[in-house]
Amino acid sequence: MKILVPVKQVEILDEDFDVQDDGRSIDPDCIECELNEWDDYSWETALQLMEKHEGTVEAVPMTVGDESADDGLRKCLAKGGERAIRVWDDSVAGSDPIAIARLIAAAAKKENAQLVLAGTQSTDQAHGQTGIAVAALLGWPHVAVVSALDYSAGDGKLTVRRELEGGVEEEIEIALPAVLTIQLGINEPRYASLRGIKQAKTKTVDLLSPSDLGVPADQLGEHGSAARVRRMYIPERSKAELITGTPPEQVKRLIEIVNELKGA
Repeated sequence: MKILVPVKQVEILDEDFDVQDDGRSIDPDCIECELNEWDDYSWETALQLMEKHEGTVEAVPMTVGDESADDGLRKCLAKGGERAIRVWDDSVAGSDPIAIARLIAAAAKKENAQLVLAGTQSTDQAHGQTGIAVAALLGWPHVAVVSALDYSAGDGKLTVRRELEGGVEEEIEIALPAVLTIQLGINEPRYASLRGIKQAKTKTVDLLSPSDLGVPADQLGEHGSAARVRRMYIPERSKAELITGTPPEQVKRLIEIVNELKGA
């Protein structure tokens, strides 16, 4: 069984940051990048399956991004796996989660993957759409917010638990091929060893373009997306007032503030 694990380099803002003149992006000097937290758990899940079924399961991390996204793939390969996939060309810039899902679905087909393990959401945008969209595009069954997983080689199915509201969990049996979105806490992601970090630098990262995957440019970028960033801004910060005095004085001041907000 081949497992494809989509991962993402997310942008972490400094405490103080500036919006660029275009009004749609942040000054790169105010940004640090790291591997999405949920993807750390989905990659660990794939590694554990690969180790449990040594020789019959292969796990491949993939990402959609420019050269800077290689760092996230190398972090995955430092923990395990032999190769990774990065998809990019200029037509991908500005793609929304559904457009990104088209590329992931196409990569799953090209790799003949039987299982896609995606993070439930990302720490930057938190849309929670990409994994589910991949399943829809592939026509595969899917389970979201997976908190436990069991697989026996050759079964052609998985048994998973997923989180529901109110702390309730549901156990489901799902046929392969399938897409799962992995929740935090399903496992404890390992740390990369120094040896693993060194070895990751020599492992293969296949660079593919959308055309290599058969995804036309008109289905990507802003013109191929249903959503786009129109404007970014920092909301004005309101001023707080400490209301002091006796209880009647405090009530009087509260009434004054309410009237001021109403414009009375």
